[in-house]
Parts: sequence; structure tokens; C-alpha cells
Amino acid sequence: MKAFMDKDFLLSTETAKKLFHEYAETTPVLDYHCHINPREIAEDRKFDNITQVWLGGDHYKWRQMRSNGIEEKYITGDATDREKFQKWAETLEKAIGNPLYHWSHLELQRYFGYYGALNGRTAEEVWNLCNEALHQDDMSARNIIRRSGVTLICTTDDPVDSLEWHEVIAKDETFEVQVLPAWRPDKAMNLEKPDYAEYIAALAQVSGTKITSFEDLIAALKVRMEYFAARGCCVSDHGLEYVMYVPASEETVNAIFAKRLNGETITRTEELQFKTAFMLKMGALYHDFNWAMQLHYGVKRDNNQLLYKSIGPDAGVDCINNYAPSSELADFLNALAIEDRLPKTILYSLNPTDNAAIGTILGCFQNSDAIGKIQQGSAWWFNDNKQGMTDQMISLANLGLLGNFLGMLTDSRSFLSYTRHEYFRRILCDLIGGWVENGEYPNDEVALEQLIRGISYGNAVRYFGFDLDPDARRS
Repeated sequence: MKAFMDKDFLLSTETAKKLFHEYAETTPVLDYHCHINPREIAEDRKFDNITQVWLGGDHYKWRQMRSNGIEEKYITGDATDREKFQKWAETLEKAIGNPLYHWSHLELQRYFGYYGALNGRTAEEVWNLCNEALHQDDMSARNIIRRSGVTLICTTDDPVDSLEWHEVIAKDETFEVQVLPAWRPDKAMNLEKPDYAEYIAALAQVSGTKITSFEDLIAALKVRMEYFAARGCCVSDHGLEYVMYVPASEETVNAIFAKRLNGETITRTEELQFKTAFMLKMGALYHDFNWAMQLHYGVKRDNNQLLYKSIGPDAGVDCINNYAPSSELADFLNALAIEDRLPKTILYSLNPTDNAAIGTILGCFQNSDAIGKIQQGSAWWFNDNKQGMTDQMISLANLGLLGNFLGMLTDSRSFLSYTRHEYFRRILCDLIGGWVENGEYPNDEVALEQLIRGISYGNAVRYFGFDLDPDARRS
């Protein structure tokens, strides 16, 4: 019997152990998509207790606590932090096979030196151990990032954001890790939302652009893209129900936009026509700016309206949307390719049954503009578990070039989530190590090191074109 989560956790062959310990374990972390608040980095936040780090805003854990019948007061309510931690510990011991069990224990091991098992009986011991550590200077937000081997972080930012905290961080020569904005214009696209007109007014003000037409909207967004680009942004991101392709004339799109600004109700077809036009304009601009376009799709959000109304978005009540036609995704990419304005694109579907479809679409639009120009993103959200990651990588290997894969991202609001990269790398090394030991790939140390370090880090550096020379950045 193997020991519980020891140094060879998830590594089932000698080759896998070698690949992880000699290559993956020592490779830095590049977090090109996360939801960390840049203000907390700028102010070098320190946390009062482990509940603040673990349960504040973590809807992954909230879902499991509800599945354990925990009252909402102990999840997002007014219970004490100690009470909330106890309920999470009691839930975690039942989470066998869930990635949260592994993530939580990797975080306890790497940041707090705790190698036991967290459960209801050990909760008091772990609570005291973690809180004592969190009060030390080396557990501030910046020092957690340093300890994790992170070289660069891309946050998630709205076009109307001032980016003031990014500027504070960039000017601070005592912090060597780059923290760059990433462009997330969902609010400018989602004209069906009740507060859309108010958002457009805010965008008009911050961009200094009068917005009365669709052309004005795109012009205002371009102004803000230039603002973001001047602060190091080169990555965009979109959260979509699915990648739609319902084309319409410019006159029709302008009429839809004007109708919505006038407070009139739009039809579902009009919504899809507008969003198609919006995404085509954005994609073309990303090509012109040499930005990468990330498309996260396949989500049905806010299903439990009682929780949504009391907690708001990201309450942990989202699910997989089964409707994500690959034909419309292919048509959307083709419309940009025809105009020679298809940017580097990363595709993430929440539905694991889309893996093969994505894998076949990638090959239709690759060219010499970039190595692996069209990418399948890492197993996302409900899929970033051992089986989901393995299935995604096998599908990508079967249908594309796994060696050009951009690897893992954190997609988290927690500063302790960098162990997800370790979790991913162990699964990667076990997969490739198994192929080597089965005679499916040669035991070529040079090639294997390039594969592991590339997928773990180097491919993303090359793909996004990040400048990771801190001296050059400060000059």
C-alpha cells in the first residue's frame, strides 16, 4: 500500500517519478488566467485565518458543503470562521475521489507543513496550525506567490476597470512577479442583462466616447483596449453560453443595439445576432493587437434562483450546458479566417463530450502564424480532476499535438491554488511516463524534458509572448 499523498503521489511508474521530480517539479508557474484581486497583491494582504483563504468566494467548496447538508449560515452566512472551517473539515472527509480532497491536502502540505488528513476530528489542530502560519510574514499574498514559483499572473478585468492596482504593482520594484490585466468584455456583449444601458453609460464615460450605435460601442472598446495594452495586456477572455454564429447585416445589428438602449425588449434571435457581431469585431481586433482570445463556453449559469438572488453570481449553482454546436464554433472561426483576422485562440468547453469536436476543429485553422495557434484549453472547472485532465490530454494527443499544449492555469480566487499546477503536472507525468514504459514513446531524456517543461511552462511563455526579464520590465 502506498503512503497517503507522499512524494510520489499519482506517479505510478519509475519514468513518471523521474519526469516529475527532475523536470516538472522544478519548473516555474505561469498563471495566465485567474480571478485574483490585484488590490490584494498590491497591498500584500495578510489573512486572519484559514477560512478567509479557503472558503471566502470558493464556490467549489460551497457546492460540496451543500451536498453534505450543511446549513447556508455555515457556508456563506453569518457563522463564525471557526464554525465554517469545522463544517468544511467534516465535509472534506467524505470527498473521496473529489479533486478538492487532493487540492486541499496539497495546500496543507506545501504551505503549512501538515501531512495528516483533515477531518472533523483533526479540524482544531489544523485550524491552529494554519492560523499560526498565516500570521507570519512569509504567508502574505506576495510571499505565497513567491513561494509558489510564480513568474507572471493575468487577472480578469472589465473594460471599465481603471487598472490602478496593476499600475501600483508595476511601479513597485520590490515585487518581481508580473501582474498583468486580461480583457473580459462580457458586460459589453450581454445586452439581455437588465443593467446593460447603465454599463454602456459607464463605458462611454471612461472611454470618452459617445455611444449611440454599434460602431460607437466597438470604437469605445478599442480605446479601452489601447489603455489595457499600454499596461501589458495581451490576453482576452470571454464567458459564453456557447460560441454562436448567427450573422446579420450591420443595419440589423445597429437596429438591435438602438432598440436595447431605448429600453425595448429584444428577441432571442436578436440577442444571438448581436453577440455574433460583437464577437467577430472583438476577434478581429484581437488579431490586430496580437492578443490571444480565450473562449470559455458550455455553461448554464445561476440555476438555483433562490441562492442567486441571495448571494449573487458565482454562488456555486452553475452546470454544464449540453448545447454547444461545433458547427457554429467552426463557422465563427472561419468567418475570422476568411478576413485573415483570426487571432490566436484557446477553446475551453465545460462539457467533456466536446473534447473530440474541439480537437478536430483545431486542425482546420492552424497555420504558421504561431506554434499551436488554435489551442484546446486545459480541462476546465468541473473537469479539472484526475479523470477530466487525463481524458482531455489523451483526446488532444489523439487529434492534435500534445507537445504544444499550454498546460494548466489556476482559474481561482485563492492565493493557495497554485498547487493545482502540481496536481496537473503529476497527472501529466504519469500519463506520459506510462506511454514511455509501454513502449509507445522512446525513453529519450532530451525530448521528454522538452515536452514536460514545455507543457508545464515554456509553451505558454512563447504563445503569449510574455517578457519575463524583470530587469527589462523595470526599465
